[in-house]
Amino acid sequence: MSRIKPHVKKGDMVIVLSGKDKDKKGKVLRVLPAEGRVLVEGVNVVKRHTRPTRLVPQGGVIEKAEPVPLAKVMVVCPKCSRPTRVARRTAEDGEHVRVCKECGREIDK
Repeated sequence: MSRIKPHVKKGDMVIVLSGKDKDKKGKVLRVLPAEGRVLVEGVNVVKRHTRPTRLVPQGGVIEKAEPVPLAKVMVVCPKCSRPTRVARRTAEDGEHVRVCKECGREIDK
């Protein structure tokens, strides 16, 4: 699989575009660029049957979040609070920043 440059970063608020969790919002916990996936809080939660171990002495059915494809999530702009595509621009100090395509303001703080 080819590596996709992620348009999201850890801590971004995103919305899911399709699938069983469509229209759910959540915070990005982890980005996996080599796999083209992203781990979002409260999205794609699956039940895992685990046997008791030292780490999980209780065992039983445990719910955990699984990664979703990068293409299925869209960044929610913190300023206009709408789902948006991300543009990249160079700031005055020469640093690259992400910009909301809807309102034109910077997404990065």
